[in-house]
Amino acid sequence: MEEIIMVMVTVGTESQGLEIGRSLVQEKLAACVNLIKGVKSLYIWEGRLSDDQEILMLIKTRRSLFSRLRDRVEELHTYEVPEIIALPVIEGSPSYLRWVAEMTGP
Repeated sequence: MEEIIMVMVTVGTESQGLEIGRSLVQEKLAACVNLIKGVKSLYIWEGRLSDDQEILMLIKTRRSLFSRLRDRVEELHTYEVPEIIALPVIEGSPSYLRWVAEMTGP
């Protein structure tokens, strides 16, 4: 079976997360997108400490789709430098992993 990955993306608003998530699922770039509210992000941007509330998106997909997914997120995202980080899924329920592969297939 093809390698499954989880991609993390942060967004500033729920509506933006919904827009990106719906696009990814409808375009079969993602099988599932979770939106987790209440994420506190601390980082330096333009020389200043930022302290923002964000929403974390957890996106399940196939590794072979990452570059297309990344490009689509960058196209839809409002941040100048959006966080787009992929992690390998090293174990999981075989039936769930098969479902992810099927939902992101041709």
